[in-house]
Amino acid sequence: MVKPTRITNRITELRRVAGMSQAELGDRVGVTRQTVNAIEAGKYSPSLEVAFKIAQVFGEPLETVFQYPQ
Repeated sequence: MVKPTRITNRITELRRVAGMSQAELGDRVGVTRQTVNAIEAGKYSPSLEVAFKIAQVFGEPLETVFQYPQ
């Protein structure tokens, strides 16, 4: 069984506001739709590079897109 990550994110919300599908976001950052789905669901932590690319797509700071509990 895969252990879920403690990192949370606002990707689903930001993606919907932008009118973007998971596949479109994946294409823009160089990952598959399945990877975007797993990141959104908290089942997979993206690499730092992918996290920065996702934040750049939405024009948001990294901390706005991804959160880590203290």
